[in-house]
Amino acid sequence: MLSPSLEDYLEEIYRFSLSHDVVRVSDIAACLNVSLPSVTNALRRLSNENYLTYKKYKEVVLTPRGRRLGRFLVERNRVLQRFLQVLGSDCDIAAEAEAMEHYLTMPTIRAIECLVSFMYDHPECYEKFRRYCEGREQRGGGLEYGYEE
Repeated sequence: MLSPSLEDYLEEIYRFSLSHDVVRVSDIAACLNVSLPSVTNALRRLSNENYLTYKKYKEVVLTPRGRRLGRFLVERNRVLQRFLQVLGSDCDIAAEAEAMEHYLTMPTIRAIECLVSFMYDHPECYEKFRRYCEGREQRGGGLEYGYEE
């Protein structure tokens, strides 16, 4: 199992590979806003785990295993972003999904995916949920932010 950091590298390599013929260390560094040595270290570790092939000063190529996991990581992120949108969360959705994706278990992610799919397949239920949330907010119900003075 990969660390959250290595998952982030693999996810971005996969995303980048979808729209570019060649993936280089400098491309990854720019995408993730990290140093070249950090990328090189991550690539070595991912290569040792057979997620990609990498040789110094050459392009990065995902293995079938790396493509499979990369596709999963991108999809997991998409599911969590859609979940936050369905909830109507007033947050930085991309950052929040990124924070969530490494700490939720697969059963929880599958349950979220099912709920999101249900809401999209049943817009009448989704509309009822949205109206309920708006009414609850107007009534002042729910958790209050405890850090404000």
